[in-house]
Amino acid sequence: MVVSATVGPPASTDQIWHWLGEVSDPEIPVISVTDLGIIRAVEWQGDECVITITPTYSGCPAMDVIAEEITKVLHSHGINLPSIVYQLSPAWSTDWMTEAGKQKLSGYGIAPPQQQVVDISSIRRYRELQPAIVCPQCGSVDTQLVSQFGSTACKALYKCRACLEPFDYFKPH
Repeated sequence: MVVSATVGPPASTDQIWHWLGEVSDPEIPVISVTDLGIIRAVEWQGDECVITITPTYSGCPAMDVIAEEITKVLHSHGINLPSIVYQLSPAWSTDWMTEAGKQKLSGYGIAPPQQQVVDISSIRRYRELQPAIVCPQCGSVDTQLVSQFGSTACKALYKCRACLEPFDYFKPH
């Protein structure tokens, strides 16, 4: 009598999530794509492992590199048929970042996103309600916006008035 065993996927989705934690964001190497929150789903469709990702910004130039790195990591763990699916809706939000990821950003010298106030009854009132951006170098809240765009489109450039150091702020959205 021959007994056939059911062969399942070579790895669980939990294990794959763990492996994806090894993939760094190419623009901010201290944060993983899982901490960044761009991995939307991991699922098996037959023999194919499907990874769904959402860019931080539409047209983000890092997405192709991220997809290549995801494929490399999965191949290194024996997943031969990965498929990367780009999902644009709903749009990525900084709310999807992990707290560990935000701490890693700060340790790297990038101010993590802060909760935005959504009261735009007047421009003046709106500006008054904006949170103080904490300097990742010295912890001061005496900071000043220098430019709406920093080293990448997802960051703004700030300057600390206390330690005089410039720093990027990861804009919330």
